[in-house]
Amino acid sequence: MNGHAPVMLTEVIAALAPRDGALYVDGTFGGGGYSRAILEAADCRVLGIDRDPDAIARGQALIAHFGGRLSLVEGEFSRMDSYVEASDGVVLDLGVSSVQFDQPERGFSFRADGPLDMRMSRSGMSAADFVNSADHGTLARVLSRFGEEKNASRIARAIIAARPITGTAELARIVAEAQGPAALRHAIHPATRTFQALRIQVNDELGELEQGLEAALRILKPEGRLAVVSFHSLEDRIVKQFMVRQAGATPHASRHLPQKSGSRPALKLIARNPQTPSSMEITANPRARSAKLRVAERLAA
Repeated sequence: MNGHAPVMLTEVIAALAPRDGALYVDGTFGGGGYSRAILEAADCRVLGIDRDPDAIARGQALIAHFGGRLSLVEGEFSRMDSYVEASDGVVLDLGVSSVQFDQPERGFSFRADGPLDMRMSRSGMSAADFVNSADHGTLARVLSRFGEEKNASRIARAIIAARPITGTAELARIVAEAQGPAALRHAIHPATRTFQALRIQVNDELGELEQGLEAALRILKPEGRLAVVSFHSLEDRIVKQFMVRQAGATPHASRHLPQKSGSRPALKLIARNPQTPSSMEITANPRARSAKLRVAERLAA
């Protein structure tokens, strides 16, 4: 179960406050770090969900350790309400896991050459399938929307001119060359935003997140906590807007203005602003530096 350090683990466990006899959903099981910590914190049960069959296979050792207190499901966390009817808490750790990121054969990173894959579930359209078939407009829109890439149109033209593209190193080189020598002087590699965009597109990560938040709301018991760790602004914006909306609040609303009438709030915000990792954690795990934790509590219907 080594290879992935669960981000903001102490803060997540404090937010969930595991208690004996309760059931928690770890919607992004990954390396099992959150599940292990929850099970060690109380005599409770955990349902772990992951669409990566490799994660489910690795998790069998943890099942053997905790016995019937841990169960795993291979599937999407957006369907958690089809796996369990009610839960005392839900945790989501968004994006790609360190284990996936560090395996060149998965194609998530350009740090080492590998096939241009990026599929979390190992099924469906790969990143290679997409970049080799999408037209310029589609490619540019994906890079702009999901990667917030300013040079999306130029990169899309370069990709189309170089097709077929099959490897991560090849794509990274094409993207870097399309942006010119100046891009290489930046702290962030010029292909970072393109790889993020393609990964989000291939795995429908934002659609999965939107549906997953709704599913979590449906299964949470009153006083159950929803804890979500995000790693970039697109994810965090969706989580923030969902929680604020379900709490019946309006971002930046004035306390001097009358509240809008509407449906009864379903969530209570535990904090208005997200928690971020400590400097000590960032030093130990640099990949945690962009993480944000938002927590909300289910109100009685």
